[in-house]
Amino acid sequence: MSEYSTGALLKQINFPQDLREKISEDELPQLCDELREFIVDVVSQKGGHFGASLGVVEMTVALHYVFNTPYDKLVWDVGHQAYGHKILTGRRERFHTNRIYKGISGFPKPTESEYDTFAVGHSSTSISAALGMAVASRLKQEKDRQHVAIIGDGSMTAGLAFEGLNHGGVEDTNLLVVLNDNCMAIDPNVGALKEYLTDITTSHTYNKVKDEVWHLLGKISKFGPNAQAIVQKIENGIKSTLLKQSNLFESLNFRYFGPIDGHDVNYMAKVLRDLKDIPGPKILHCITEKGKGYQPAEEGDTTQWHAPGLFNKDTGEIIKVTPKSPQPPKYQDVFGHTIVELAEKNEKIVGVTPAMPSGCSLNIMMKAMPDRAFDVGIAEQHAVTFSAGMAAQGLIPYCNIYSSFMQRAYDQVIHDVALQKLQVVFCLDRGGLVGADGPTHHGAYDLAYFRCIPNMIVSAPMNEEELRNLMYTAQADNHGPFSIRYPRGNGVMTAWKTPFKKIKVGTGRRVKNGEDVAILSIGHIGNYAVQATETLSKEGIEVAHYDMRFVKPIDEILLHEVFSKFRKVITIENGCIQGGMGSAVLEFMADHNYRAEVKRLGIPDQFIEHGTQDELYAECFFNEEAIVTTVRSLLNTTENKALA
Repeated sequence: MSEYSTGALLKQINFPQDLREKISEDELPQLCDELREFIVDVVSQKGGHFGASLGVVEMTVALHYVFNTPYDKLVWDVGHQAYGHKILTGRRERFHTNRIYKGISGFPKPTESEYDTFAVGHSSTSISAALGMAVASRLKQEKDRQHVAIIGDGSMTAGLAFEGLNHGGVEDTNLLVVLNDNCMAIDPNVGALKEYLTDITTSHTYNKVKDEVWHLLGKISKFGPNAQAIVQKIENGIKSTLLKQSNLFESLNFRYFGPIDGHDVNYMAKVLRDLKDIPGPKILHCITEKGKGYQPAEEGDTTQWHAPGLFNKDTGEIIKVTPKSPQPPKYQDVFGHTIVELAEKNEKIVGVTPAMPSGCSLNIMMKAMPDRAFDVGIAEQHAVTFSAGMAAQGLIPYCNIYSSFMQRAYDQVIHDVALQKLQVVFCLDRGGLVGADGPTHHGAYDLAYFRCIPNMIVSAPMNEEELRNLMYTAQADNHGPFSIRYPRGNGVMTAWKTPFKKIKVGTGRRVKNGEDVAILSIGHIGNYAVQATETLSKEGIEVAHYDMRFVKPIDEILLHEVFSKFRKVITIENGCIQGGMGSAVLEFMADHNYRAEVKRLGIPDQFIEHGTQDELYAECFFNEEAIVTTVRSLLNTTENKALA
């Protein structure tokens, strides 16, 4: 049994059927309180996303109370909204393992539960996915099945959401879009859509019509087969009343309802029950507050309470472990401070991020130079082409996107940047295995997917000093598209604000001499190689270590040195083995007819689940222990003894 306190009502619910059969409508508010308290209790002690799930407690309860899940399909957007959903769908007793190695995922995951209808981690997929399910149900003659997309936390700002709406408006399906409008992603929402939703929310005209609509909807069930005609009259009334204030969603052929209070669970249930009887695509606009029901989150920094880590649930004090000695900075903060330094010297430099100013630390530049730093919302494709447009006019954009999010803009990188050889600097944060966010967020593929693009420079720093120097190099001359990838977390240097040095593009460096084996590493993971070579030196095994720095163009002079001297070579990368740095080394070896035994360490050809970075490094065999073991194994082969 769970060690966490569970309220009397929540204790009765193992699955949504229990909710529908055992809980009366009058008890729903109490159940919401118990569910919210359970989330606070567990997350305060175990960590994870926080504010988003608190903000949709009432919505979650109402959805499962009204709809016949899992037959009716709920498709969540940005899965960190779905903690309450997980707790109500058979995972309450395991919820304390959320985001922990070998525990349940922090995001909806179909292999984990039939109630998780679609795998989510990246945003803005819910409308398209739910529409696809709705069309499939129509083709299978499942006319009674409902399909609900719950989209929020800034997800409506992405182009994919509008593509789904555009298509959904012309399909005759049982599709309901529930817009969770809390004015937030991780950071505050930006853009014209946010202003538009605010206008609707505060419009006296809309609120007057809304009250009349809900008054009539409450009576719809009494009209039986005439209900559809009644709805049509209501729609016509809305359109005639609002001639001067058009509705974006109505123009896309979605029936628009709202805005309503997303924290009134009884009213939410009533409205959802009414909307089940209205055919065709429709959207319910709900106003919610991120962190609702927990005072420190309501009154504090909403961005901080998105995922606060561990905290004292009684006082709201966030628990911070103070290290005994000074710690190196996070790579993201080195980026944030460095781009400001560079921009002060070069007026052409601008910064761009798709809704991650705090996550990537571009907020430092946004504060120092607000007219030269741009948060474009959850819109990676736009971020890249927007950067390309500025580069075409002589600016130097530093486009900072998480590695896994950059996958969404791959076409734009190729066609809008690389094809035109524009000077856009891609700073890929969260390169490699990121930890508890799991497979949807691991930055496993960027070295491989960028390496095959013509005109692209692909680099990765081993420490903070190299990150600064690569950022400096990228703007010093026009090299065209320039990618710099670095991991989530801290670097290795406490004194990192060194003077800038230009690095010759396509050159690596020898970190350590050795005679027995050569290790070639790329990026921060090379620091594990440093530790391994020190351990091996104590055993009398001298390992040469090379920091490649660039995957493309790769340092061929250095590789000639390596393969002329060594018959045992290990490559190490925090990225996928297929197509990455190790593949580039093998290609070089084959092209130049070298013979050597090469062992590649990296992320295997599978999706890696969640856990701490150290746990995942051990699983993928590229931590210090694995490197030491690999070196010993290579030196003990029959071939090596023969050569000796």
